[in-house]
Parts: sequence; structure tokens; C-alpha cells
Amino acid sequence: MATVELSFTALPAHVRTARLVATAVARRSGVDESLLDEVRLAVGEACSRAVESHQLYCPAEPVRLALTDQAGRFEVEVTETCAPGGDDPGGSAAQPGAGSGPGTLDGGGLPAGLGIAVIESLADDVQISTTSAGTSIRMSWPAVRPSR
Repeated sequence: MATVELSFTALPAHVRTARLVATAVARRSGVDESLLDEVRLAVGEACSRAVESHQLYCPAEPVRLALTDQAGRFEVEVTETCAPGGDDPGGSAAQPGAGSGPGTLDGGGLPAGLGIAVIESLADDVQISTTSAGTSIRMSWPAVRPSR
């Protein structure tokens, strides 16, 4: 079981680097080539959400990314360490002026939680946990360790 950890400054330009690293580690972990675009897009969406939250609430704190290959799974965890209050993984708590009712819009005019729906449609398994310390999005895909 190998883990690659990456932390980066909350800048949109660093999301591209996170996507590239995740794709490379996924490929090396044995994720099927046909799933690599899904990995890239899901990691990009999760990292973009974390960057946006950090820019609003704690720009000095890094976004954390952990990539793990274990038990036939490739797992990615993106942690935003400063998401404000509540247990709203859909994102409305992290958006200034956003309410909590159905159909509420986030700061960009999109339905709150749309990013999570995108991630859930791309990853094989998604787990979201929110605590007072922030929000963690854990995604995984099947991986077969390449023979050497």
C-alpha cells in the first residue's frame, strides 16, 4: 500500500497539477485507462471546491490531497481544512449568501451540491465527511496492480 500526499496553496492554477498527479498515480496503481478521465475530472472538481472554500475563508491554509493504492482500490481524499460550519457537503454553507433550501444557488449561480453530484457520477464510490475542522471528499475506483 503506497500513499502519495500533496498539499498546495489554494490557487486555481494548482488544481491542474493535482489532476495530473492523481492521473499519474491512478495509472501506476492499475486503474483502467478508460477510467482515467473520470479520475481526472472528479479530482479536479473536488480540488476546485476546496480551493474556492479556502480562498473565501482561509487563503493561507493549504488544500490537502492523499492518493492511496490499497486492496484493489485507488482512493483519493481531498480535504479542505477550513470549510465553515454545518454539515452541508452540498456546499451551501460554504457559499456566502446561499440558503439551505432545495434549488438554492451557490455563488456561481449553479444549484448547490452540483459539484458533489458530478463527483458522485464519476467515482465508483464517494464518501463525504464534514466536521468542525473542514470537509473531506473520499473517492475511489477499482485498480488492478500491474504485474512487473
